[in-house]
Amino acid sequence: MKRPTALVGATVERVAFDWQTRLLLVARNPDTRYRVNAELVIETPFVLRDADGLPHELEPGTGSAQSSMLDLFTKTITDLHIGDRGALTLHFDNGAQLSIDPHPGHESWNLAGTGIDGILIGPGGETDWAE
Repeated sequence: MKRPTALVGATVERVAFDWQTRLLLVARNPDTRYRVNAELVIETPFVLRDADGLPHELEPGTGSAQSSMLDLFTKTITDLHIGDRGALTLHFDNGAQLSIDPHPGHESWNLAGTGIDGILIGPGGETDWAE
């Protein structure tokens, strides 16, 4: 799987909650056309370290208990890291950090859209990563 490095520079244009937690990530070219228009869907527990460095252990499907995620609205991804088996960490321009680890029994996260290769981290994670 290819690492989604095109997300660096993308801005969070929507945060949504249902049984999943969703971020719409958008980056535009200078001519205003989309370079990236992708949705990150989180399906298992994850951690948001806010701009003050405080960790929030969050879980999709818990509604307003995820309200700290709203602080990512309009923030820009400055860096990303994919670690062991597909653990994803996104760093934002306000100092926040979002971390999603693979889950042993469920799909943990997926990414789909324009300007990136689709990714699905299934149960137990993935090991075949490329730049």
